[in-house]
Amino acid sequence: MLLIQLFLTFAQIGLFAFGGGYATLPLIEKEIVSKFHWLTHKEFLEVVTISQLTPGPIAINAATFVGYKVSGFFGSIIATVSVCLPSVILILIVVRFLRKFETNIWVNNILKGLRPAVVALIAAAAYSLIKGGGITDIKGLIIGVVSFVILRSKRLDPILILILAGIAGIIVYV
Repeated sequence: MLLIQLFLTFAQIGLFAFGGGYATLPLIEKEIVSKFHWLTHKEFLEVVTISQLTPGPIAINAATFVGYKVSGFFGSIIATVSVCLPSVILILIVVRFLRKFETNIWVNNILKGLRPAVVALIAAAAYSLIKGGGITDIKGLIIGVVSFVILRSKRLDPILILILAGIAGIIVYV
């Protein structure tokens, strides 16, 4: 029964994963922390951190980790496959009909309407991480703000920013 619940939960996350990993963080958090209590909020923040440091999308990394924690090897396989399955199915359908709709004004307007919603979801994810203890003091806030400013103004690689923020954290907190 637990494997079925993992499958359904992560298939739902995969189905509504518009805008990428950051946009799905509030949904993932709601399902795995608030609804099923598979992870604590602290563990969820650790999953987000680990997902940033490892290759691959956040939702897939989170699915693999949560699936393993909840139901071992098979749980990780079920959760990972189920989070990817809706996207694979939707892409196969979209590719089949894309040529017919690529110049359709309605489709273009729908896509334009989704962009602000994705930005709002990313902002909600950032707020959730800050509110939930991701940033616990002024030092962490400064590291976060400086990282964001450097990332936006210098267009550096995000992985380099993560490494530099980690080094700054070691310096500031030791």
